[in-house]
Parts: sequence; structure tokens; C-alpha cells
Amino acid sequence: MGKDDWVLLLLLPKTSTLSSTSPLLENMASTFIRSIWLSKSSSRIASEALGGSRSFSGIRSLHFLGGSAVQRSMIIPRLHNTILTRSLSCANSVSHASRSGNPSYFTPNRLLPPKLFTPNFFLSRRLFNSGITATEPLPTLSPPSVSKWLFGCSFLVFGVIVVGGVTRLTESGLSITEWKPFTGTIPPLSHKQWDEEFEKYKATPEFKLLNHQMTLPEFKRIFYMEWSHRILGRLIGLTYVIPFLYFLSSKRLTASLPTKLTGLACLLGFQGFLGWYMVKSGLEDSLMETPGAVPRVSQYRLAAHLGAALLLYAGMLGTGLSVLQDWKWAKATETAANVQTHAASLAKFLDTKVGRRFKFASWGILGLVFVTALSGAFVAGLDAGLLYNEFPLMGGRLAPPMDELFASAYAKNPDKSDLWWRNILENPTTVQFDHRCLAITTYFSTLALYVTIRRNASLRALLPPLTKRVVTGVFHAANLQVLLGISTLLYMVPIPLAAAHQAGSVVLLSCVVGLVSSLRRPGKVAQMWRMASRASKGSASASTTKQ
Repeated sequence: MGKDDWVLLLLLPKTSTLSSTSPLLENMASTFIRSIWLSKSSSRIASEALGGSRSFSGIRSLHFLGGSAVQRSMIIPRLHNTILTRSLSCANSVSHASRSGNPSYFTPNRLLPPKLFTPNFFLSRRLFNSGITATEPLPTLSPPSVSKWLFGCSFLVFGVIVVGGVTRLTESGLSITEWKPFTGTIPPLSHKQWDEEFEKYKATPEFKLLNHQMTLPEFKRIFYMEWSHRILGRLIGLTYVIPFLYFLSSKRLTASLPTKLTGLACLLGFQGFLGWYMVKSGLEDSLMETPGAVPRVSQYRLAAHLGAALLLYAGMLGTGLSVLQDWKWAKATETAANVQTHAASLAKFLDTKVGRRFKFASWGILGLVFVTALSGAFVAGLDAGLLYNEFPLMGGRLAPPMDELFASAYAKNPDKSDLWWRNILENPTTVQFDHRCLAITTYFSTLALYVTIRRNASLRALLPPLTKRVVTGVFHAANLQVLLGISTLLYMVPIPLAAAHQAGSVVLLSCVVGLVSSLRRPGKVAQMWRMASRASKGSASASTTKQ
């Protein structure tokens, strides 16, 4: 059945009886004008319903614009006589489904194409002629257990990001010189095994250039730091993959979720590969031949490793929030004032121009937070935090001299064509200056959003209550992150403050993800469940009143 075979989209209220003389038909006719959809090949049916006085385009304009009261009063009786008379053949099937108490949508002989799923029930030309011949249950809506699982996984990713930062700060990342995804889960147990691992580390550039006086007990400390980081990464893999397979096999996931979750699983596996690829850059023997080289991992690979972790975290957290929001909205009772108020306010807010601008600004801040965190990875990779330990000045001025920001020594091409981008990504002074500029821009962006809500009464009245609270949380997290960043710089990057600063970036990212999620409309499946729930409650209420 193609798209042109569909005649209209009509919401049928559930009822135990349906007759042409029932007052319910009048309600159906009134509802119909607000939910009708006609295909382009069905202008004849439209003309028949309207007595030839209106065209297909006229009905579409009434559907989208609502029409005037006079127009509705003229059209509804004609729709009542034409469309509802055709629907009487479906009455017995509708009544039977209503008495079963299970919300369902109706299809003509087979399941509808997924792209046509909407909160309403679908009727076709064939349905008008032969009546409803099949019923199908509502599509799967992911339960809260899915969101709890995703929140747990995102919490573990949060932990591995912080542990990874500490591993970098303690210079422990190069202590394990091999990547063994399975056998590497067990640390050395005997003195002989420890000696073997220590000998492998002694062959690295880091030991030869920096730690040639390190003892075995000191090696064990940095080994366990890196080992803990790797074990936590493996734990995340198991915690994610096993429940995902369970939810997938038990068909407890909304239709759109498996694709998203599979993408996150691939990103998780790629993240593990990036980790080893990053470590490998610090073990290369070429570092011994480069004058003035410092044995450390590539700042490019470090930024890629952190960026993938942040994307994974944001994806898990955002998906978990959307699953939970859809469930709460679909299952909310009329007495759930907070859910009802947020849904109504959000729909009204996003339909306004200022609402769309606010949502765009929220996504812009999310991008700023992410890019600022990535620039922090370059600062860490180049030890740029050990320069210019003052704020807001750098060497007594707002910005270092241009010949220091764009030093010709960093250019490798004879024509100096790579001068700009190499200084931006490889010059510690420029990297720290860029990080300062991005951090200040991010902070003032959150400040502007917060002040706008506080001072603009009309915007504050339109904004959903939940979104207002989240904006306040974003601003407080930005303040905390700025204080941690300045303190880390002034005290020359002590490990506790630096680790807290990295954790603060993830907290700020979490708040902004929450802000963007609070501006998300309910999914299509959640809308279907919500509509079916309301119809079932309306039917039950009508039956109680009649009794």
C-alpha cells in the first residue's frame, strides 16, 4: 500500500457504542477538523465531503490555521455526513477493541510503515470499504530500567575520565608498555613477574630520559594507576554491552534506540583503541633521537581520546534523559502537575521565535563547553599549565607578544605556511592563551543566558519551569569550573586541583546536556502511548458515567 492510498488521518474516540444518532458523532466531527490529513490523490473525497464547495488546499488551510468559527460550522456537518457514515462499518471493530481495555492502533490488514507512525489511528480507503480487519499493540516504549542502565554507564565514564586525568597528572600512562585486552586484566602476582614488567618499562624513553632512578616500589605505584584506568574501561564495556544485548533480545527498546545504542557501543570500542594508540605515541624510540624531546603522549591523540570519552558520556547521559522523559510523559497522570506543566509550557515555548532562538543558544553553549574541554586536553598534553601562572594577565599583559604566540620555530614547512595552525596546536603559550579565551567565552555565554532569563519577564513567563532550574544549574557549574581553573593555574597544577578541574568540565557538560534535553519534545512513540492512555481513561470515565 503506497502513500497515495491513504485517505485521511482520523482520531476515533474509544467507546462501547457507536451510532449515527449518538452525541459522540458530533464530538468526532469536531475532533476531525483538527486532525484530518488528506493525500494529494484524494481531492475527490474532499470534494464529496464538502459538497464541491472546497478544494483539498482549503481543508489543509483549515487544518493548519484552524479556520474561522463560520467555516467550521459549514464544514463539520458535511464531514459528519460523508466521513462518519463511511466509518459506521468500522464501529463494531472499534467497540470490540475498546472493551478489551488495551490501547491499540488500527491497520488495514497489515502493519503500517514505520514512517507513518503517529499518535492517531490510521484509516484508509480500503478500511472505509471493508472495515478494520486487524489490530496491533502499541510500539514498544523503553521502560525506566533502560534509563537507569544508561545513567549507570555514564557515571562510570565520568569516573574513567577523572581517573584518566589523574593518570596523566601522575605520569603513569606509559608504565604499561603492552596492550592485552584480556590477559592484561590480571596484574603481576609474583616478584618475577614484577621484574619482567619493570624491565619492559626500563626500555622506554620515559625511563631513560626522566625516571632512570626509579625503584621497583615506585614503579608499582604508577603501574597500578594505569592498570586501574584500563580495568575501569573494561568494566564499562561489560556494563554496557551485556545489558544492551538483554534489552535488545527482550524487545524492550523503542524502535529508534537500537541504532543509537549500537553507535555508542562502536564509539566505546573505538575509545579503547584510541587509548592504546595514544599510549603508543609515548613509547616510540624516535623520541630519543629528537633534541629537546620530552617523552609524553601526543597531544593530538590525547585530545582525540578525551573527545571520544566526552562524546560517549554525553551520548549515554542524553539518551538516558530522553528515555526517562518519554516514559514520564507517556505515563503521567492528570495529577502529575510537574510533568503536565513542563509538557504544556515546552510545546508553547518551542512554537515561538524566541523559543527556537533559546534552543539554538543552548546547543551553541554545549558546543562551546565541548571545544573548551578539548583545548584543555592540549594544555595537559603540552604541560602548558606550567607557564604564566597568573590570571587574568600573562606576563603583565592581557596577551603575550605576537612573536611568542606565533613563533617561527614551530613551523616545519620551508615557506612557513604551517606557522598559524602549528602554533595554535603545538605552542604551549598559544595553547594556554586559546584555552583562556575559550573558557572566558563559555563563561560569559552562560552568564548571558542566565541574566536574560532573570531580567526578561516575558521570556521567563514562557520558559518551562524545569528549563529555568537547569539554566541556573549551568551557571553555577560554570562559576565553579572557572574558580577551579584559575586556582589550578595559580598553584602550578597541583594534582588534586587539576583533577577537580577536569571533573568540573564534565559536570558543566552534564548540566548543559540536561539543558538541551529539557528542550526536547516527546518522541513519537511516547505521543502514541499518551494519546492511547487518554483515550482509555476517557472511555472508562464515559462507561462509569453511563452506569
